[in-house]
Amino acid sequence: MNAQKNVIVVMGVAGSGKSTVAELVAHELGWTLTEADDLHSPDNVEKMAAGTPLTDADREPWLRLICRRIERTDGDQVVACSALRRRYRDILGRTNAARVRFLHLEGSRDLIGSRLDARTGHFMPSTMLQSQLDTLEPLAHDEDGASITIDGSPQDILRRALTALDLNPETAE
Repeated sequence: MNAQKNVIVVMGVAGSGKSTVAELVAHELGWTLTEADDLHSPDNVEKMAAGTPLTDADREPWLRLICRRIERTDGDQVVACSALRRRYRDILGRTNAARVRFLHLEGSRDLIGSRLDARTGHFMPSTMLQSQLDTLEPLAHDEDGASITIDGSPQDILRRALTALDLNPETAE
C-alpha cells in the first residue's frame, strides 16, 4: 500500500458533469467518492440558490472543510468540486496526506447551458453559469492534472478521464 493517498478532484463549472464523472471514476477505480456540494454551508447554498455568486470569503471555510475530508478519509478518493480558481486548487492541494490531482471538465457554453437548463433538484440555477465562467481559471501547465472535453457519452468521458490521468483500475493503487 502507498504511504500517500491519491485524490482526483473532478473540477469545472456547474453543469460540466463533475458529479457524474466523479461517481464513474470512483466506481471504476474502487475509490471513495466525496461530493463537495454536500459540504457547503446552508448560507452558501441559500446564496447560490438566490443567484448570488460566492465570494472567496464564502468559499474559504468550504475549501478547508474539503481538505479536512480529504485528510480524514481512509484510502484513495475522488472529489467532485468546482475548484474554479488556482487559489482554490492550491488550498485543496496543500495536504501532506495525499497526492491531489485535478481533472478539469471543459465544454462549450451552449452545451453546459443546455445541461443546466435540463437538470432538476440542484440549488445552482442556470443563471449562475456566466459568473462561473468568468471566475474559472483553467488548469495551468504546472498544476498536477489534465483537462478533457465533455462531449460524448458518460462512458466516453470516463475513458477520456482515465487516459488523461494515466489511470486504469488495474494500475490505480
